[in-house]
Amino acid sequence: MRLANILGGLVAVLLFPNLVLAAEPLPQRWVSSGGALSEWVVLLGGESKLVGVDTTSRHPASLTKLPSVGYQRQLAAEGILALRPDLLLGSEEMGPPPVLAQLAAAGVRIERLTARAELDSLQANLKRLGQLLGDEAAGQRAFTDYQERLQTQQQWVEQAQRSQDVPGVLLLLGHAGGSPLVGGIDTAADWLISRAGGRNLASHSGYKALSNEALLALDPQVVVVADRALEGDAARQALLQQNPALAGTRAAREGRLLALDPTLLVGGLGPRVPDGLAMLAAGFYPASQFPTTEAKREP
Repeated sequence: MRLANILGGLVAVLLFPNLVLAAEPLPQRWVSSGGALSEWVVLLGGESKLVGVDTTSRHPASLTKLPSVGYQRQLAAEGILALRPDLLLGSEEMGPPPVLAQLAAAGVRIERLTARAELDSLQANLKRLGQLLGDEAAGQRAFTDYQERLQTQQQWVEQAQRSQDVPGVLLLLGHAGGSPLVGGIDTAADWLISRAGGRNLASHSGYKALSNEALLALDPQVVVVADRALEGDAARQALLQQNPALAGTRAAREGRLLALDPTLLVGGLGPRVPDGLAMLAAGFYPASQFPTTEAKREP
């Protein structure tokens, strides 16, 4: 009889996974680590469940009023446990592993979604978030809307490219203008540059520091500045002051230094990415008119 019950349970998991999931209690107290994931939780109607967030979760502004559990890669178990969460949500960027193991041993449910900048990955993330919030349909609606917006933007880019050359671009991730990391292939930076119609001049993998000489040799037509401490003109000026070789690039000479919110690079594709893409595309193709968009607040 016991064997039959076990086999029956396995069959149920394989044939009816959604029914098994539905039987699990939905988590009510969430800690979210990763800006994009936190934004999706809010957009899908789960903000009231959040009891803490990491330092990259700054949008919407209401999240900054929640207790902070530190940077997503350097979480501390004590601060998280003090919030008595049912669930710790994050991506593969979340850590360190010993802390995650300690939290799991204390009974905290760990959900690690992917941070890869791919639409298939985003679709899977939104499906899982919808399940955890008890509204899988909302996740699907959010993905459909997102996909449609990106398709419309792709049409804008293709139209602009009929009359303007594809610019060579570098995306620099830094802090107060200090030695920046250049976004290479297989990064959110590379995905953003490509989707906005640019050509990433960095051929290395991941994020890597390059010398002033190397930056000057690449001579980008556009530089995208993602500074963790400064915004807008302050970020641009600090970058040029700390990295004087950049002043000799075409991007600096022609005033094509674009400031980007660095939280758009964290935790995968977030709700505000289409807005960031519209801004980049307008900077890549200044002779074209790109309508700006605002992320919808309802799934």
